[in-house]
Amino acid sequence: MTSQDPDQDTGVCALTGRTLPRRHLIGLDALRPALADAIRRDHPDLPAHALVSQDAVATYRSRYVNALLASERGELTELDRQVAKSLASSELITSNTDDEIDRDRTVGQRLADHVASFGGSWAFLISFGVVIAFWMTINIAGATTFDPYPFILLNLVLSCVAAVQAPVIMMSQQRQEAKDRARSRNDYQVNLKAELEIRHLHEKMDHLVNRQWQRLAEIQEVQIELLQELRSAQASDASAARAASSTSRARSGGSAKPRGSKT
Repeated sequence: MTSQDPDQDTGVCALTGRTLPRRHLIGLDALRPALADAIRRDHPDLPAHALVSQDAVATYRSRYVNALLASERGELTELDRQVAKSLASSELITSNTDDEIDRDRTVGQRLADHVASFGGSWAFLISFGVVIAFWMTINIAGATTFDPYPFILLNLVLSCVAAVQAPVIMMSQQRQEAKDRARSRNDYQVNLKAELEIRHLHEKMDHLVNRQWQRLAEIQEVQIELLQELRSAQASDASAARAASSTSRARSGGSAKPRGSKT
C-alpha cells in the first residue's frame, strides 16, 4: 500500500516499497489505462491513488511496448527492441549517423574519400588534361622523345591510374552506402518511436477526457441533489407557513365574539 504525507516531498513506491522523492513517483491513475491495467494484473490490490516509481513504470512500459510490437509485427527485430528500450527509459533515439561513421574512419578510408573527392572534381579533369597535353608536346616537338607516338608509356600510365582509381572510388562508395544504411535505420527507429508516442498520447488524452467527463457527471449529480434538497426545503417551509396560517386563522376565529351579542 502507498503511504503519502502531503506535508512532505517524499512517498513510498507501491511496488518496491522504497521511499523516494515525489518527483520520482507517478500516480497510478495518471498513467494511461493500458499501462495501469498491466500493473494491476500483477498487483490487483493496488488502490487507484497508489504511487509507482518511474523505474517500475519504465519496466512495465518496456514490456507493454514489446508486447504491442510483437502482436503487430510478429518476431521483434533488434531495431524494435532498441526503440522499446528508448521508450521505457525516455531517451532520445535520434543521432547524427554521418558524424559517428566519419569519426571512426581509418587512414585508408580517409585516403579513399580524399581520392574519390578529388577524382570527381573539375580540378582533377583540368590538371589531368594539362599533364597529358604537356606529355604529348614534349614527346612530339620537344628535345627529348622518351615516349614517341603512339605514346605507349602514356597509355600504360593512364591504364594504371584507371585501375587504381576505380577500386579506391568503390571503397568510398561502399562507405557512402554504409552511411545511407545507417541513416535509413535511424529514420526507421525515429518513425517507429514517433508512431508509438503518438498512439500513447492518444490513449492518454482519451483517458483524461473520460476522467473529465466522469468528474463533470459527478458534479452534475451533486448539483441535482442540491437542487432537490433546496426544493424539499422550500416545500417544507411553504407547508409550515400554510399550517401556521391555518392555525392563526382558527385561533382568531374561535376567540372572536359574535355580532349582536350583549355584554
